[in-house]
Amino acid sequence: MPIYKMDGKRDGKNKYRVRINYIDATGKARQVDRVTYGSDEAKILELKLLQEIRHEAPAKRITLRELFDEYCEVRKNEIRESTLDKFKRIMEYHIMPELENIKLDKLAPQLLAQWKLNMENKGLSLYTKQAAFSVFRNLLNYAVKMDYISKNPLVRVGNFRNSGEIKKEMDFYTADEFKKFISVARQNAQEAEKRGFRSEWDYYVFFAIAFYTGLRKGEIHGLQWNDISKDYLSVKRSVTQKLKGEDRETPPKNTASVRTLQVPIPLKEILSEHKKRWKHYEGFSSSFKVCGGIKCLRDTSIENHNKKFALLAGVKKIRIHDFRHSHVSLLANNGINIQEIARRLGHSKIEMTWNTYSHLYPKEEEKAVEILNKII
Repeated sequence: MPIYKMDGKRDGKNKYRVRINYIDATGKARQVDRVTYGSDEAKILELKLLQEIRHEAPAKRITLRELFDEYCEVRKNEIRESTLDKFKRIMEYHIMPELENIKLDKLAPQLLAQWKLNMENKGLSLYTKQAAFSVFRNLLNYAVKMDYISKNPLVRVGNFRNSGEIKKEMDFYTADEFKKFISVARQNAQEAEKRGFRSEWDYYVFFAIAFYTGLRKGEIHGLQWNDISKDYLSVKRSVTQKLKGEDRETPPKNTASVRTLQVPIPLKEILSEHKKRWKHYEGFSSSFKVCGGIKCLRDTSIENHNKKFALLAGVKKIRIHDFRHSHVSLLANNGINIQEIARRLGHSKIEMTWNTYSHLYPKEEEKAVEILNKII
């Protein structure tokens, strides 16, 4: 139930909007929208509105499936579609098959402990198990807020923990490995152009942007020619592909993700060369996607090219998102500080960058201890 900060003040206090989406007793989607001043006042107003909603819609005995459907209906206008889709996939694959018909008041710790044990026996990675636990916990927290249950039974069971398995290291390309990979991608595009197919250049450019900028896949999809100047590239939007092949354009992940990056010379030359190709295209517009033109490249096709280029280059195959990790690794190993890396990645908090990439800074702890050792 988000609290939004708005423009405007009164008596030195910021203006806030409290908006709560919920399902009423008749099953209809409802929304309560109120405005107040001051962050503490906004939190108090949220609690007051939640209490009013609970009195209006008395608690009922519902199944986990019914709760899941309600939660998705409520949250669809509050979070990114891609985030909700990920939540649905995890719930449908790891939780619903076993528990969807269980009434909420029957979700005892013993039953949830058995669910955890079954998950352990599937041979899943710790990351996958913890992701399932996280979305399940969030769903039951919503049930508590709506007074369907008095407390979250999953809290008593506890999250999955590392049982001794070695965490898979983050994959990335070194500069030499990427040179081999991108060389194959360029050769592939050149050969395809000789046969009359220019579209292969889009894949070459896609992987070059991914490595040289660290942009997220959706941000590369959303990149238009009017976002690129001589020396700079601006991230203004993200594009998510749905299963049916539709594109959904949204603002970037957070305010920090709206950013402008200086373009390194190798990428500048690649983009300049690519724009010349596109300018010969009939109907070319500056709003064309940099990779794909009218419509961005398909994710499945990008992945197929990724596998093909890695195989031909004789390098390991990494995930598309690992090109972002490769960008960070290259910068970190050349002494670029974590603050600048966080800015380039569009992270809203530097802690996020540090938690993900601190292993690339092994000497930082040594420096810290060395400083402390000098204090007598």
